[in-house]
Amino acid sequence: MFKSLTARAIVPVVVAVTGFVIVSSILLYSHMKNDLINDAVSYETDLADTIIRSTRYAMLKSDRETLRNIIDSVGAQERMEHVRIFNKKGLVMFSEDHNEINRLVDKNAAGCVGCHAGPVPAASLGVMQQARRYVNEKGVEVIAITAPVYNEPVCFTADCHFHSANQKVLGTLDLGVSSAPLQKALSLMRSRLMIFSFLVLILTIGGVCALLRRNVFVPLREIIEFTAAVRNGNINAAPPPHTGELKALADNVAVVAQRLQKAEQELELARNSVRQKSG
Repeated sequence: MFKSLTARAIVPVVVAVTGFVIVSSILLYSHMKNDLINDAVSYETDLADTIIRSTRYAMLKSDRETLRNIIDSVGAQERMEHVRIFNKKGLVMFSEDHNEINRLVDKNAAGCVGCHAGPVPAASLGVMQQARRYVNEKGVEVIAITAPVYNEPVCFTADCHFHSANQKVLGTLDLGVSSAPLQKALSLMRSRLMIFSFLVLILTIGGVCALLRRNVFVPLREIIEFTAAVRNGNINAAPPPHTGELKALADNVAVVAQRLQKAEQELELARNSVRQKSG
């Protein structure tokens, strides 16, 4: 395929290094992306837990006004797309969007199907199972968390509550945050990783080519010129000043040339001797 030694030596190196850098960059980006998403989900999970703890006292006192103010304040924060609390039946009790209060949520939606997939609703989910990503009606990509509000002993023993001790989950907090900062961070990381990979690729290939040229191609060209001079009869041509295998190759060529010259001289003397005897 490639006739020149330079192409046969450099092209496989370029292909191998390029493939390695591309695969490594893709794997690295994939792991870093997963780490950033997991961190974002963990942050939202902690935020949801903080909201539940903040509303706990108001729930115990059945202070609906304070609960509404807390939900409205949280929902007014930048990047917050929705905050709502719905009961076990799926009826929205509190929301920063007052239009959806007293509406039923779809139990087959992305945030609900995790618990309601089986005949009996699950009482708990893992951190990543609580999270979902989707594009809302505004066209904004959202990372949402559904965190259950559990029925603690202090809840079912309170005078204002009518929940039984057997009811494990009282309701659910649904929290949605815009993933725009996450997407921006991923885009920036992707751009920087591409630039870094390109620089690594250029430096690696350039370094390998420079080393091959200095240690292989230039000495090899000098040996080719030396052997061409010997072939043309210049036995006294000086071999290239190299070390190692290349020096041994040049010395062997010089020795073979000298022996051939000596053999030719001996053969010529023998021919002259035969001619003299014949004459």
